[in-house]
Amino acid sequence: MPSAHTKSRLGSRGKPEETRAAILQAAVREFAQAGISGARTDTIAQAAGVNKALLYYYFQDKETLYGAALDHSLSQLSAKMMEVLHRQLPPREMITTYVGAYFDFIAGHPFYRNLMQREMLRAAYGSPHMPRLAKRYFNPLSAKLAEVIHAGIASGDFRNVDPMHFVPSMVALVIFYFASAPVMKAVSGLDPLSSERLAERRAAVLDFVSAALFRRVESAGGRQ
Repeated sequence: MPSAHTKSRLGSRGKPEETRAAILQAAVREFAQAGISGARTDTIAQAAGVNKALLYYYFQDKETLYGAALDHSLSQLSAKMMEVLHRQLPPREMITTYVGAYFDFIAGHPFYRNLMQREMLRAAYGSPHMPRLAKRYFNPLSAKLAEVIHAGIASGDFRNVDPMHFVPSMVALVIFYFASAPVMKAVSGLDPLSSERLAERRAAVLDFVSAALFRRVESAGGRQ
């Protein structure tokens, strides 16, 4: 139970939602940079502008805060991508819009991609958070994408692919580029995350997905 002194500090702040949001933003940054083992709650509290007592008022321990940081990041991605998936778009336009929006989100949220990369590695050895994250975020997105792909197959726009394999491959085209950016920079001497290189990669991903998924359009002279 929080002490009366803690409650008075919380009450005097008067902005519990803003305080919680500030802690989560600081936590995402710290966990993305240091991982859960290396992250320090002192650093998070200082960056959020609160003391540790107030931090632990909202989140009982570091593991709880880490899980909340994952939810905070994934909820932003999920909201953005579900908004795209609920647009009334033809299958081809839906897929290219989705992939483009996904690429833009990952490119624009470096702390998110670093945090999730760390969590994926941790999940390989048993993360207590991955089952919840899969049920709440990954499964609904995958199911909705599968609906889009099945609709495109039925309309003749898409090749007869298995969404269970195609969706992870599509995601990997985006994720692997950012995960391997340090290696690519060391090999090529170029910055893969410069605005010019990102624009090139985005176009390449859309071209690759289109070539892999879209049926060729028939013309008067035959199939193209």
